[in-house]
Amino acid sequence: MIKILRYTEYLYLVVAIISVYKTIELWNINREGTYIFIFFALVSIGMFIFRRNYRKRFEKRKRDNQQ
Repeated sequence: MIKILRYTEYLYLVVAIISVYKTIELWNINREGTYIFIFFALVSIGMFIFRRNYRKRFEKRKRDNQQ
């Protein structure tokens, strides 16, 4: 299960990178349409940080219970 959590963390980073790329690509063409990509990038980065902290806490609790 921990490996799945680790992969989903990086999936959020991939979404953030794609969103930033699309924002840069479309900024001069359709500025109003890029705000949704900025939102996705911010939410994805936030979810990456949240998931990473959650996984580390879960691993620490598991390690402490085994000792």
